[in-house]
This record gives sequence, C-alpha cells and structure tokens, in this order.
Amino acid sequence: MPDSLTVADKFRSDTSLRIDGARLLNRIDRLAEIGGSEDGGVTRMGFSDADQEGRAYVARQAVEAGLSALVDAGGNLLIRRPDDHQHSTRPPILVGSHLDTVANGGRLDGAYGVIAALEVLQTLHEAGAETDHETIAVGFANEEGALFPQPFWGSMVLAGRLDALPSEPEDYAGKPLRDALARAGGDLSQLRTATWAPGSLTAYLELHVEQGPVLERLGRSIGVVESITGRTHMSVQLQGKAGHAGTTPMEGRQDPLVVAASLIQAVQSLATKEKLCRVATVGRLEVQPNSPNTIPDAVRLDIDLRDSEPARLDAAEHTVRGTLAALARLGGVRATIESTVRSAPVHTDPRIRDAIAASATELGHSQDSLPSGAGHDAQVVADLAPVGMIFVPSIDGVSHVPSERTAPKDLIAGAEVLLRTVLKL
Repeated sequence: MPDSLTVADKFRSDTSLRIDGARLLNRIDRLAEIGGSEDGGVTRMGFSDADQEGRAYVARQAVEAGLSALVDAGGNLLIRRPDDHQHSTRPPILVGSHLDTVANGGRLDGAYGVIAALEVLQTLHEAGAETDHETIAVGFANEEGALFPQPFWGSMVLAGRLDALPSEPEDYAGKPLRDALARAGGDLSQLRTATWAPGSLTAYLELHVEQGPVLERLGRSIGVVESITGRTHMSVQLQGKAGHAGTTPMEGRQDPLVVAASLIQAVQSLATKEKLCRVATVGRLEVQPNSPNTIPDAVRLDIDLRDSEPARLDAAEHTVRGTLAALARLGGVRATIESTVRSAPVHTDPRIRDAIAASATELGHSQDSLPSGAGHDAQVVADLAPVGMIFVPSIDGVSHVPSERTAPKDLIAGAEVLLRTVLKL
C-alpha cells in the first residue's frame, strides 16, 4: 500500500484528472436563476433572501456530492471533503470567492469561483485523491456590500479584521445585520470563532472572471494575476434644509444636492486631471425627499478610489476630505464623511503564480500575466497566507451588468487550471 505522499505525487503528475465541465456549467446556470431577471441580470445582494437561497443551493450541491457544508459565525459557507484532514500533513489550502452580487449584476462575478471550487473538491473526492493539504472551498459572505455597506465582510471576519467592522452593522435602510446574519447561520456575537490565525493556511486561491478587456484582446484563455488594486471606500452624508422649489429664493438656499454635484465632479477630477489615483467613482446617490418640487433635505453618496500605490490612495482621500469641507462651507450644509473600507494593494505570491502558469501550460491553455483593477477577497486573506488568482476572459470586458459573459470553454479551462494548481501546491 503506497503512503500518502506517493499517492499525492501520483495525482500531481496525472493531467488526466479533470473537472466535469458540463456539471460546472449547469451549476452556474442553475445558480444564475436564483435572483435572476428577464434581462439576464442577477440580484443576490449579501444577506438578502436571494443570497440565502443561492447559498442554500450550493450547500445542497455539496452535500449531495458527499461533501460537508457548514456556515461559520461570519456567514461564510465552508465546504470540505469528509476525513480529508486525516491525510493532510500541512495547513489547508483555501479555494473560493463570493456568492453575493451587486444589484442587477452579472451571473459569474464571484459565483463562478465558488462553483469551480466546489467542482475541485468533488473531483478530488470522486477520484479518492489523498493530498498533502486539506482543500477547503469557501463562499465568502457579502463581498460586494451592495445591501449592507460593509464590503469584504466575510473575508475580513476570517482574517480577524474585526476592529475595522462596525459593532452593530446596518443596511442602507437602517435594518440590523445581526438578524440577517443569524438567518444565514452566522452569529454577530461570536465572530471571533470564525477568525483564522496567520499561518493557519498554506495558500488561498481565487478563480474569477477578469471583469476587463485585456485577456480577450490578447487572445489568452488564462490570466495569472500579479497584483490586486488597493481601494478606499467612503460614505458621505450631506445635511441641508428642505424648502419649496418655487417659493424659496435662490439666495441663502442650503441645497445638499448642489454640493453633492460639485463633489462628484471633484472626485472624477482626482483621476482625470489631478492624476492622484488610477480611478475614482461615485457609484451610489440617495436624495431625500427626492421630490421634483422640493429642495432636498439630505444627500448620501458613496465614493470609491482605487490605485496600486498606498501613498497615492492616501493623498486622494485627503484631497476628497478637504474638498468636501470647503464645498460644505460654501453651500451652508453640514457634511460627514466616513471611510468604510481601506484595502491595501496586494501582490500575489510568486510560487503560486508559477504553479498557475505551469498548470495552464501543461493543460494546453494560453496565458498571460496581468494586474487586477478590481478588489477581491484575496487581498484580505493575504493577511493570513500567500494568495494567488486566476482570471478567465470577460467577453467585451464587461462585468457587474446583465451582459457579463465568458465563453464556456474558458470557464472550463479556468476550473481545470484551478484543480491542477491545487494539486501542484
């Protein structure tokens, strides 16, 4: 009887071990129906009813495949092979992404990586593969922050960044996360039980659609991610004074929407004219009372800044704060600003990049190296372990929209490279 190391070596060198491509694509299709709309978009915002249904579907698929599925206190879905830890001699490898979406987003962002991670575990289980590391699939909770404005929630809990999270989080309507988290199987008062210590993982791997045009333009099937952009997310509240649109003189008005309009232009200039950061976006705007014949009383907006250099992000944030203070004084409104997310730029691990590239070559898939302009759970998990990311092409480079698509052959190729990389590690 060969020992476990010999068995592990056998599976590492066996390129005939492949995922079930048809099963992968079918699961992606079934998951996209949950929260799906007629235009092809998907709305499964974190901790919403649709998100709960999507997570339950993935958990059922795991259990039916002979795997175990549990939810930690942070709401993360963790899938494991039965007794896999008994054969392991080293810390586990974590593989996955997130299952939640933005409002009317795409069918692949995040979800593809979780379904592919499930396929990897099921393939290893069906083959009876004994590996040096236990492999655990994860579906991180609330990565997007589309309903509850705490993006990267699940990975931040896992990484122990609890001090950076609000003690009693709420959604945009003021409803508490505590209840929604409990419905998902989590427990806000027990978050520390869901944290992992640095060094407790051998590696984290995340497979994702590129969400940009680079791979498609290059004609490559696989992207080896070199780095992940840094991100600062800020929430701004402007409080003015409501009034009748016809009877209130222009002089002396305290209109927060006018201040917001100037701030939006200033945010765009950070990236276009001042070159303080790579991209700058205002992606959410709420106006109260939002009536056509009433001067607004309050405005809330969210600002997203991204760059690969921490110093540039800091400078851009400092400029936003100074600009907001000046505009608020000029417009006679009260302003508050809070940084809700600060994600530092992260470089992926060279050894993992080499394993991804070698896996793609062995399987006959073309490849190239590129940075990620979007944020991912991987940059948070980097607090705990070396991380690596695999990209597959996005048709027309679009994401977070109903038209988000990737060719089926590329989806299968990405999952196969993920499996091969897990075995190499």
